[in-house]
Amino acid sequence: MSEMESRRAFLEKVASTVFAGMVLGGQPVKAGAEPVKVELPPRPPDGPILPELEYEDVLVRMQRDLERALKKGTTPKWVMVIDTRKCVGCHACTVSCAVENKLPPGVVYRSVIEEQIGKYPEVSWRFLPRPCMQCDNPPCVPVCPVGATWKRADGIVEIDYDACIGCRYCLVSCPYQARTFDFGESWTQDTPGQGQMPYEELPTFEWGEVHVRKEGVVPSSPVGNARKCSFCLHRLEHGLLPQCVTTCIGRATFFGDASDPESLVFQLIHQPNAMRLKEELGTEPRVYYLV
Repeated sequence: MSEMESRRAFLEKVASTVFAGMVLGGQPVKAGAEPVKVELPPRPPDGPILPELEYEDVLVRMQRDLERALKKGTTPKWVMVIDTRKCVGCHACTVSCAVENKLPPGVVYRSVIEEQIGKYPEVSWRFLPRPCMQCDNPPCVPVCPVGATWKRADGIVEIDYDACIGCRYCLVSCPYQARTFDFGESWTQDTPGQGQMPYEELPTFEWGEVHVRKEGVVPSSPVGNARKCSFCLHRLEHGLLPQCVTTCIGRATFFGDASDPESLVFQLIHQPNAMRLKEELGTEPRVYYLV
C-alpha cells in the first residue's frame, strides 16, 4: 500500500468516528465497540412505564392537607394560591362559585380580570382571578358602622347578614373591589316566560346559616347586604375544598393551611415567584399569586 492510500484510509476512519460522535450526542465512541443495550425498568401490566413518575391529581393532595388541618386541633391559617401561568381564563371558577352560592345578577365573588398584552397581530391575554383577599389587616372592617364584619381566627373575614344595614362603606374601602351589593335582582327579572325559576329560590348556606332570598317591604338577607367570597366556609366546615378550587380545569388554584409545613400551600407561598396584590397598602392579603 502506497503512502497516499494509507493516508486516505486514515482520514476516512477519523471522519466516520467524528460523525458517529455527533449523532450519539457526545457519547464516547470506540471504533469496533459493541452497542450498549439500555435496560428498561419492569412495567406492571396496568401500571405506568416509570413507577416513580406516577401521577397524583393535586386535588387529592389538597384534600389530604385539608383533612389533616381539620383534625390537628389548632386553628388553621387558610390561604389561597393562584398560579397565573396556568390560568386559561375559562371562568369555570366564576360560574361554579355563582352556582355554589346561588348568586344573583350583579353579585360576583370570584371574577377573572382579563388584560390584553401587545398589539395586533402579536397579541396575547393575561388572566387574574380575584376572590376576596381575606386580608389580615382588612380595610373593610373598621369602616363598618355597626360591626357587622370582622376577622375570624382562621383568617376569613366574615359578614353578619342580620347585622349589616347595607350602607356599602365596606365596598368603597376595599382596595381590591372584592365586595358587591345584593340589590335583590333575579336572573329572570323582566324576562318573558314563567317568571322566577325554582333555582333562584334555593337557599344559600353562607356564614353558617341558611338564607332564603325573599323580596318585600323589608327584604330578607342576603338581599340588601354587602356580599363577598367566604373561601366557601360552609364547605370547609364539612371537609370540602372551596368550589373554585375543585372546578379549576387548569389546576391553577390551591388552598390549604399555611401553618402546616407539610401542606402544598405552605411550599407554594415560600416560592420566590409568589407575590400578593397591593402589598404596599399593608393589608396583608391571604391570597398569593405565582407569576
